[in-house]
Amino acid sequence: MKSTLMKLYDKVLYGAFSILLLFIALGIIIGVFRLFLNLGNLLVNEDITRHYMRIISEVLTLFILIELSRSLTDYFGEHRLRMTFIVDAGIVFVLREIMIKLFEHQIAPGEIYALSSLLFVLGCLRIGSVLVFQREKRMRDGAGRAETQASCPAFGPKA
Repeated sequence: MKSTLMKLYDKVLYGAFSILLLFIALGIIIGVFRLFLNLGNLLVNEDITRHYMRIISEVLTLFILIELSRSLTDYFGEHRLRMTFIVDAGIVFVLREIMIKLFEHQIAPGEIYALSSLLFVLGCLRIGSVLVFQREKRMRDGAGRAETQASCPAFGPKA
């Protein structure tokens, strides 16, 4: 009974993530198309700084979508979400907000401190998740080598 429920859960989750990944891919394609249209507007309009800021904002938004899609595609391969991709998307999002608000001169000192603190926490999470991933990888590699050495003495340590 439990295995049947888990299989159903996996199928539903796989379907939901597939649909989500499809919409993210469509968003990326539409975003790139709009980016090229905005480049044409950049040449025609006189308010170049406003359009340039819009282009930078759209590029950073595309980076966020790409990081989220990487997270979802990694889930399909390993059946778990990697924190590094999600935290990377968060870091890019916070940096995007900081850049836009600083450029438009619409950010208060308290907001700068809050976003800087959030960026610091996200950076610590990123470093921590990389360190944990590397430790897990070493543990898996060590367990694999131990199994190989136990099953085939020729691959064991040389005297």
